[in-house]
Amino acid sequence: MDRYLIAGLGNIGLRYRNTRHNVGFMAVDKLADVYSIKVKKNLCQANVGEGFINNIPVILAKPKTYMNLSGQSIRALTDWYKIDISRLIVIYDDMDIPVGELRIRYKGSAGSHNGMKSILSHLGTDRFIRIRVGIGKHEHIEAVDYVLGRFPKSEKEIIDNTLQDLTKAVTCIVTEGTDIAMNRYNKKNDRGDV
Repeated sequence: MDRYLIAGLGNIGLRYRNTRHNVGFMAVDKLADVYSIKVKKNLCQANVGEGFINNIPVILAKPKTYMNLSGQSIRALTDWYKIDISRLIVIYDDMDIPVGELRIRYKGSAGSHNGMKSILSHLGTDRFIRIRVGIGKHEHIEAVDYVLGRFPKSEKEIIDNTLQDLTKAVTCIVTEGTDIAMNRYNKKNDRGDV
C-alpha cells in the first residue's frame, strides 16, 4: 500500500516554537501524539517518523531547513521514500484565512507563503494536497513580526481545537479521500470562498 508523506512547515529552534508560522509543526506534533508516532529520525534535513493512521502507512515530517527552504527537504523526502506526489500532504499557516479555519485543496499557487514557493519550485508541480491553517492578520503589525509572534491566550484555545479538527481531517484524507475531507472540514468564510 502506498504511503502518505505528511509534512508540517515551520522553523526549528526554541525561538520559533509555538509561533504562528510554526502551526505546521504543531499539527505534526498533534498527529504524532494521537497516533503514537515518534518523529525523531533525522533524514533528508527533517525530523521524520513512520507509523500508521488507521492501518494506512504514513510518514510524518518536520523539515529542518527553515521555512523558506522547505522544498529542499520535501523533495528529498519524496525521492527517498518514492512518494507519489498525489499522496503528499503539506500543512502550513495562512494569514489570509481567519484564525482557526482550515482549507484543504488538491493544488494551487503558493500565494505569499515562502515555504510553499520553495516546495512548488523544488517539486515542479502544484498537484499535491495542502492544508492551510488560518492564523489571521493584524493591520497594525508587520507581516514578519506577526507570523513570528505567538498566539495570544484568546486564540490559543481556538488553535488547540483547530489542531484536533486538523487531525480528523488528515485521518479523513488518508482513509476516505480528499474530496470527503474537503466537504467535511473546509469552512466557508463571509465571502463564500473555500
